[in-house]
Amino acid sequence: MNVLRRLPLLLVLLSAAGSSDAAGIHIGVVAPQGGNFATLGAEITTGANFEMQAQKDAATVIDDPCTEDGGQAAAQALIAAKVQVAIGFLCTETLEGALPRLKDAGIPVITVSVRSRILMEDVLKNGWPLFRLAPVDSAEASMAIDTILKYWASEPMALIDDGTIHGRELVGAIRSALEEKGLKPVFTDTYRPGQDQQIALVRRLKKAGATRVFVGGDRSDVAVIARDAKSENIPLTLMGGDAMRAADQPVPLLNGVQAIALPEYATLPAAQPTAQAMRASGIEPDGYILPAAAAAQIASQAAESAKSENKPIADKLVATTFQTAIGPITFGKNHELTENPYRLLEWRDNAFVPAAAASN
Repeated sequence: MNVLRRLPLLLVLLSAAGSSDAAGIHIGVVAPQGGNFATLGAEITTGANFEMQAQKDAATVIDDPCTEDGGQAAAQALIAAKVQVAIGFLCTETLEGALPRLKDAGIPVITVSVRSRILMEDVLKNGWPLFRLAPVDSAEASMAIDTILKYWASEPMALIDDGTIHGRELVGAIRSALEEKGLKPVFTDTYRPGQDQQIALVRRLKKAGATRVFVGGDRSDVAVIARDAKSENIPLTLMGGDAMRAADQPVPLLNGVQAIALPEYATLPAAQPTAQAMRASGIEPDGYILPAAAAAQIASQAAESAKSENKPIADKLVATTFQTAIGPITFGKNHELTENPYRLLEWRDNAFVPAAAASN
């Protein structure tokens, strides 16, 4: 059975930059073309194609159906198109189906979103050529731990979570690491999320003497806690995780609330040339657009370097620093980012900005 027939939404396109005869390299872009993830897929495709047009690289765009069978079909399509590197890949399931075949074909992959620790364990065990721009799933807790140790070690601190798997695991990892360093919170609790008010919680925090609170929960809950602490005249410095990057509603977030989160890439100094060029072309560089552009830059630089040195592209992806639209990027021998991309941010006037040390 022809494997391509098993993927009816398979889409193979060539970018306006060129065809198989383009001066640059041939990059496969695997991204959802329909369904619930179509918007995210459009971001990946837009960012990648924008950069590949600038680099005069050829692009083959293939649907990411987020299924293991679809991953096998996508791999077959990439091999048939004779791409040199594949980027994108929104879903773990697609990667699990695609990677064994892409390994045999010598086609390395750069994912912009998949964070699964288990998948990367399989990657290293099986020698699959996957590299990821997305942070490892423990990076959020790691940055929170480092930040708390740096700024809150001498302050009475509380750790609270909303009872969800992510919130509980995030706070649990932070608590264990801090207690190993001899730093014990004065208050821990699991609060009830989605409430209109949290006055009882902030009063309990005051009674415990806490002045710094890490919240493993949604932005909306943190906004309610901040509002109620202010109304009760209880001075609390609140910090949340990456879930803070959400819509500022229904309760607006107060200035000074902090977050351990990925930065808005378009605000980074390294991103300004690409962001300005995108806006001049009518593209707003949000979501996965800049990371996808960065993945295309890495793919192109690695392929050109591999060609000049007569080496496999995957070899050049390890321990090489690439200059990209989101800053310098280096993958370690474990195929992960060598630098933690999470940052300490602070809400100021309707936007998260890098937190000044003085605010801590």
